[in-house]
Amino acid sequence: MEITDVKVIPVDDEKLKAFVSIVFDACFVVTDIKVIHGPKGLFVSMPSKKRKDGTFKDIAHPLNNQMRQYLEDKVLAVYRQQVEKGGAAPAPAATAPSEGGSEGTEPKAQG
Repeated sequence: MEITDVKVIPVDDEKLKAFVSIVFDACFVVTDIKVIHGPKGLFVSMPSKKRKDGTFKDIAHPLNNQMRQYLEDKVLAVYRQQVEKGGAAPAPAATAPSEGGSEGTEPKAQG
């Protein structure tokens, strides 16, 4: 499985730094991924849903550490590239058009 597209939408917030969508094999999109600045630096937060008890549960996530590392490396590389350029437009590394999107999604607090 290959990540064929990464779109980064920067956010000007203390902890939440960007919303991200990724495309796998030019045929499957995952949206509402977040780049978060935590105590140990930047990390990637997968899409989640708030439960009735106030906790969050991932609704899509890698099943092993190798895939998690690949996904995080790819997302953070595009994020850093975009931040260095100072642009707020989607990353130019795109190879396939996005299907749908979550640009209007409200950010969720991630403890």
